[in-house]
Amino acid sequence: MSAEFGRRRGAQGRISQWLRGRRPARLEEDAGDGGREAMLLAAAAAGLPIAPAAHPLGYRCSCDRVGCPTPARHPVSFAWQTQSTTDRAQVERWVRHQPQANFITATGMVHDVLDVPRGAGEEALGRLLEAGVEVGPVAVTGDGRMLFFTLTRGTPEDEDEWWPCELDCHPETMDEHPGLRWHCRGSYVLLPPARLPGEKSVEWVRGPEHPLPDPLSLLEVLTDACARHARDETELAGWPHRG
Repeated sequence: MSAEFGRRRGAQGRISQWLRGRRPARLEEDAGDGGREAMLLAAAAAGLPIAPAAHPLGYRCSCDRVGCPTPARHPVSFAWQTQSTTDRAQVERWVRHQPQANFITATGMVHDVLDVPRGAGEEALGRLLEAGVEVGPVAVTGDGRMLFFTLTRGTPEDEDEWWPCELDCHPETMDEHPGLRWHCRGSYVLLPPARLPGEKSVEWVRGPEHPLPDPLSLLEVLTDACARHARDETELAGWPHRG
């Protein structure tokens, strides 16, 4: 085992222990004291556009689509991009009138999200913090992902720098950025606190009070961690891989 491998595992282990030792606020615990509403309002105040999303009904989705492929993970309105807002009064109305709803935040307007496997994200977060890099809001999902919130790569005044999120997810990009999804214009992510089927959740590790960083300041470490994570997964599965 190399010294580099040992340092990498050490950083990841410390972050993993820290995450396990935390007691993140759950939706059920927040309902009585307004904590959930306060967290959503804090996200809106930080400039993250918000819109209502579906919620779990056991292992099913609250929407009326039979066999919903993304239960409790999608907006309730097809107009979610125009509906998304940071207006405090509107967010308060949604939260109070739809107490079971999850919420999404639309990416590509103010912020993007770098979405990576949780193991790779924990490693990268440890390395970034140890290096003194400014890391913005970070969330973890109960289905094994870690979300790094960053400034968006484009603005309405700079249309040439914008392109749809699905371009980042085509197969030809996966060798370069294995396991990484870059949510930008035309995409969204669930906003903490959110509930997933099977009593899973989406929770903040670092809240929206942290300023959004330039995505390029995180990208190299995240892509490197994703590549290592993919290689480790391949080795554990016993499949041969190219060196």
